Amino acid sequence: MRRPLLIAGVLAVWVAAWVPLHGLHTLALSPADLTPLHHWLNEVNDAAGASRNSSPVFLYFFNEIRAVVDGFVGFVQELIAQPSAGRPVPVLGWLGVVALIGYVSWAVANWRVALLAIGGSLLLGAQGLWTESMDTLALTLSAVFLALLFGIPLGIWAGLSERVHRLITPVLDFMQTMPTFVYLAPLTLLFLIGPASATIATLIYAMPPAIRLTAHGIRSVPRAAVEATESLGATRRQILTGVQLPLSRSTIVLGVNQTIMAALSMVTIAALIDAPGLGKTVIKALQTLDVGTAFNAGLAIVVMAIVLDRVTTAAGVTTRRTRLHKPLLAGFGVVAAVCAYLSHTYYWAAEFPDRFSVGPLLSRGADEVTFWAQTELSTATGWIKDLVTYALLNPLQSLLVESPWWLVGLVAVALAALLGDIRAVLTTAVCVGALIGTGLWQDSMTTLAMTIVATLLVMVLGVLAGVWMGRSRTADRIIRPVLDAGQTMPSFVYLVPFLALFSATRFTAIVAAVVFAAPVAVKLVADGIRGIPAATVEAATAAGSSTWQLITKVQLPMARPSLVLAANQGLIYVLAMVVVGGLVGAGALGYDVVAGFSQGQLYGKGLAAGAAIVLLGIMLDRIARASSPSKGDNS
Repeated sequence: MRRPLLIAGVLAVWVAAWVPLHGLHTLALSPADLTPLHHWLNEVNDAAGASRNSSPVFLYFFNEIRAVVDGFVGFVQELIAQPSAGRPVPVLGWLGVVALIGYVSWAVANWRVALLAIGGSLLLGAQGLWTESMDTLALTLSAVFLALLFGIPLGIWAGLSERVHRLITPVLDFMQTMPTFVYLAPLTLLFLIGPASATIATLIYAMPPAIRLTAHGIRSVPRAAVEATESLGATRRQILTGVQLPLSRSTIVLGVNQTIMAALSMVTIAALIDAPGLGKTVIKALQTLDVGTAFNAGLAIVVMAIVLDRVTTAAGVTTRRTRLHKPLLAGFGVVAAVCAYLSHTYYWAAEFPDRFSVGPLLSRGADEVTFWAQTELSTATGWIKDLVTYALLNPLQSLLVESPWWLVGLVAVALAALLGDIRAVLTTAVCVGALIGTGLWQDSMTTLAMTIVATLLVMVLGVLAGVWMGRSRTADRIIRPVLDAGQTMPSFVYLVPFLALFSATRFTAIVAAVVFAAPVAVKLVADGIRGIPAATVEAATAAGSSTWQLITKVQLPMARPSLVLAANQGLIYVLAMVVVGGLVGAGALGYDVVAGFSQGQLYGKGLAAGAAIVLLGIMLDRIARASSPSKGDNS
């Protein structure tokens, strides 16, 4: 019990020191103020713009990459979304796209998934968002194709080589730790805003799951199967193509699934750098507090996510085919080809008919529900918001923002020392110093306060629901599909309902972050509880332990590794979502990043805010990882 007491002592000293020292050395910076670093970054941006068509680095490298990516994305858009040259319609109109989606879904999955895909595609058009949906789908498919083009070979290499695996794992950890916003600003510096930057940012963000799961699949192939093939004289290429890849198919398909979901999430956020599609509609609606439009576009994103998730998930499951499967599939292929021809030839099959649009109805319904909620539920929502704001958020924010910077730094380093080792201490010290260097100390502390509060709420929800799921199979069967659905939705979508309930405030960002991060925390805690040996639980029960004693004295302590991992993952998810909450009144670093995209004079400040987000993520991740269960409580 020594370490918890020391941590409590450090926090107590901090609070005691805050009383006489608050307001001193806080490194305050008004929203309009810029530091020398921000001015220098603005100058770098200006210099990059001035030399874009003269510098060999841009002319023969970055501009070429941008042209290739733009051309590829444009090609995909011309197929399904944008008019082709000399024609008022795309190469494939709505009827051809729907038929093709249905055919591919049936070919890689089954007829049930094909019906879901067709129904989901038709719903996108019925919402009046066909063009926006096809733009989003085109960008997603382009980024996924490029991510898999590089990711799967790298994953195979990492699966076959232990050295490559050791080298690439820290890089993947870093890429997955960085919040999505952070990828955007540096890429606009190199590739300008537009589809190219959005696609490159998306493929970078979406590539780690493909690499990781492909490598995991290759490394998980039973050694006996490989040795048996080697004994028959097979070459390394034959072993790879004949044994390792087929046996790791389901894992690789899962990597493809995760890559697609990550890409869809990133494409919507990349609307901040002028990526076309549904994300741009959501952002404009959020900025004008138009809940109805945001709901309609957010629902379209969810529908697309569900369709893509179900198709790729089913593709990884081996199903038994009947004798009629091939003839029926061939017949449907002919129907799809006819539909594609009609959509290329006739206007009625090319442009989705407006008379079937239910988008305005959905938007009006969402607006009416929002008005009702804000009127009838204002007492309850206001009480919840005030409780969290005044009991948790405001005191913690005051403690972090009004404390001297050196005091906060000392506390962070002390906590890292108590929880971890010298590497955690050094990492924390470097991150604190770098946060000061960004010139955004106060905004960083405000974001940190929201992140800590949201993470605490995530862990409370994770422990309560996770223990229930871990102890009850019935609860697990009911709750897990809800969690799966929650993890399918891109982060933007979470903002819409809570914007309707709580308006544009810091609390809106916090509650959206809690809901966004809770599924992964709940699952990890539930799996940890369920993984405790049954003999241990039975022995405690036989000794007369009550349910409360069994949970608090046996199951939670033994599931500590899962709790630590849940806290770590919850922190990362929360930080990413709290920053996105800058669009709905969260302010701080999220607002700085968004303002940097929209106001040229604040570009440097936005870039520095992105760096501050990375530093917070690294520091929090290192301190959370430092809470290793291998360290005893008496350390």
